Parts: sequence; C-alpha cells; structure tokens
Amino acid sequence: MKPFLDTNILVYAQQSDRRSAKARSLIAAGGIISVQILNELTNVLSRKLRRDWAEIGAVIEDVSDALGPALPLTVETHAAAVALAREHGFSFYDALVVAAAIEAGCDTLLSEDFQHGRVIGGIAIIDPFDAR
Repeated sequence: MKPFLDTNILVYAQQSDRRSAKARSLIAAGGIISVQILNELTNVLSRKLRRDWAEIGAVIEDVSDALGPALPLTVETHAAAVALAREHGFSFYDALVVAAAIEAGCDTLLSEDFQHGRVIGGIAIIDPFDAR
C-alpha cells in the first residue's frame, strides 16, 4: 500500500534545503493525499513562500500528476478526526490527517509532525527526515 503523505513532504519538495531531494524522491515513489493536504500546501505556498497563483496552480497540477487525485474529506472523516483528537490529544487538523490516512487504508503516514514510530489505528507514523 502507498503511504499517506503529510503536507510537509510536499512543501519541502518546493524548497531548496537538506530535505528537498528526499521529499521529491518520496513523491516520485508515490503516495496518497487528501484535499486537506492540497489546501495546506496552497496556504503555505501563498502565505509563507509568497508564490503567485500561476506557480501554485502549476505545483498543484504537478502533485496531482505524481500522486493522482486527492481523496475527498467526508463527514465520516471529520467524525473520525474528532475522536482521534479527543483520544490522542492531537490538534483537530493533525487528527484529520491521521483520519484520512486511516480511511484511505494506508499502513504508513509520512510526516515530521508526529512522534516517529508511533502507531495509531494501524498506521505507523514515520518521519522520513529523522536520521535514526
């Protein structure tokens, strides 16, 4: 099964730092994302990286070409995220990422925003930038 990719993977692929090449290779290997990931990517590209809308559109198109269509967020995903936030103390939006990964049937969530090695709902959280 393909891993679920968190927003930070997509953002690092758009930058030039020590994580960029790794992020690009993870995207090239394939993965699954949700609409939330596209929303967060768009926000970071616009607000933090100050990309214009044409550049943002090109990035979103490249991501879609590489990973396929983003999975929609549903009322069921929302409800699962509320439960995960309550049970594990996640922020709601972090819980929404985990819930979407579970709903997608992924066995791995690639992110640096969670505890490396933690398993939640059958999904192993891996920080691909962790040097361990």
